[in-house]
Formats: sequence, structure tokens, C-alpha cells
Amino acid sequence: MLIKTIHSWEIPESRATCEQVFLNRRRFLAAAGFAGIGIASGVRPGFASDDPTAALYPAKVNPAYADAGRKITPEAINTTYNNFYEFGTSKRISKAAEALVIRPWEIAFEGEIETPFKLQFDDLIKKVQLEDRVYRHRCVEAWSMTVPWSGFTVKQLVQLAKPNSNAKFVKFETFNNPEMAPGQKPSLFGSSYPWPYSESVTMAEANNDLAFMATGAYGKPLAKSMGAPIRLHLPWKYGFKSAKSINRITFTSERPKSFWEVLGPNEYGFWANVNPEISHPRWSQATERDLETGKKIPTVIYNGYGEQVASLYDGLKDELGAALFK
Repeated sequence: MLIKTIHSWEIPESRATCEQVFLNRRRFLAAAGFAGIGIASGVRPGFASDDPTAALYPAKVNPAYADAGRKITPEAINTTYNNFYEFGTSKRISKAAEALVIRPWEIAFEGEIETPFKLQFDDLIKKVQLEDRVYRHRCVEAWSMTVPWSGFTVKQLVQLAKPNSNAKFVKFETFNNPEMAPGQKPSLFGSSYPWPYSESVTMAEANNDLAFMATGAYGKPLAKSMGAPIRLHLPWKYGFKSAKSINRITFTSERPKSFWEVLGPNEYGFWANVNPEISHPRWSQATERDLETGKKIPTVIYNGYGEQVASLYDGLKDELGAALFK
């Protein structure tokens, strides 16, 4: 008798993408939203056709992450509806993000590592193993999408940096250039966001197989509006953990305070694990709105990735209570 085990991250078959779509590259790209979006010219908004890394995409699909259990969100939605506060507080920042200059792009590695160093993005990408993964994305604002990313595991980045035994956390910082990014200019009222944008994770979180450095999406290098040329994505956490356009990575012995934690510590805690039972102070997290269909979907603990990550937080829930899941 065959007994099928249903994993926590699995979603009803009616909401899953057809298997044949993933087995056929052309159909995969079409389902991902490529059809009719710059295919004839090879150019899309936010994507430079002369990007020196373009030939690396699409990468080889990792079969363990080939299907996130939901239909992939069309590229046209993903590239035009996202938070990128460096370019404005509206979701519609794709045109403003065209000002982002991504070559040259240098990334500094600092802190508790063997030897601090700097590396050009185009050199970094030659030192890692790229792959394609499909992940769900859940925003703390209660909307969600499903994205076909290309990139490499954060674990590879950790290995490249060679942290010492004092390293307990990894801090990711974005660029800080008010001349290029109007959202970084001081406000007329004299107040300002705590630029540069920063986010941090524990070393255990960074070394989890799910933790991903995205350098591409939809079979191409990242669009500027999505955080080119390199961003962080941890699919079990709320989207504000996904630092975009990273140019500094610091290994530290003490936990840093991140951008949103500084601005709203009662609303955006360090851990940021998706938990439908813990409401944001101003709205519920019990459901999420699918960006393509507009339908509300019940939210699942850890965004459905509990089997892979729940053990990271053993012993912390009782100590930190609800704060663990803010």
C-alpha cells in the first residue's frame, strides 16, 4: 500500500503550476511572464541587454525548488510592484529605479572575517554556483507573489568571506547615493530614513539551504526595480528582510539593528518570521493577497517552509514570545 506524505509547504494541486511547464524551458519562461515582454528585442524595463552576466541566465534549475506550489507571478507585475524606498515610497518605482547605476558594482566584505576585502560583482558571480529556484514571497503588508529567482546560496557567500569564530550575525547594506536615488535625500521637514538600508540574519539562518542571494529572475539578470545586481531573499521571512542592491556585507559578534527595526521596533522586529497567528499592530497576518489574482489566501507559518527552518528557532520561542515572529 502506497502512503503519500504531505509536506507542510505543499499546496493543493489546483494551485500548482503544471509539471510540463517546468520541464520545458520555453514554456517555463512563458509561464514566468516573459511572453510579450521584450522578447522580440531581448530587452525589458530595467534590464541592460549588454549586461556582462546575461549569458549565465537562465541557470540550471534546482529540482528541489523547481515548484513552489503556486503559479509564478507574471514578470510584468513583479517588476512594477515592489518596495524600493531608495526610489520612493510608492510601489510604482520601476521608472525611477532606471537611475540605478549597477556597473561598476563593488561589494565590501568586512568585520569578523579572516581578511577584509572588496570584490566586483562580476568577479563574485564567477566564484559561486548559480541555480534557478522558485520561491514564494510574503510581504508584511499582506500581499504575496511567487518568483523564479536565479542566484546562489548565502552559504556560499559565507564560505567565500571566511568568518572567524566571533561571527554570530551577517549584516547586509545597500548603497547610499542621494544623487542617484531621490528617496535617500533628506526630507523637507528635516527628517530622514536611516540610510543605508540594512538587514541582518544569524549565522545559522545564513547557512540554511533556503537562504538565497538573488542575482537574476525570470531567466535574466535582475531588473533594477527588483534590486539589481544582487539582493537577499529568505522565503520564510517577511519581505522587508530582502535587502536590495547590496554593496556591503559585515560579519559581527553583536546583533545589528536593521532599517525597519530602527524606524518601528514595535512593528518590525529582528526575526521577521512569517506567522499568521501574530498580527501586525495595524493589520492581520492571517491571510495574504495574491498579486496576480487578487484572491486572499490563508497564510502558513514560516510561509510554508517550516520543515526546513523551524529548527533554527528551537528554544527561542518561549524566551522571546511573540517577538520571535514580528
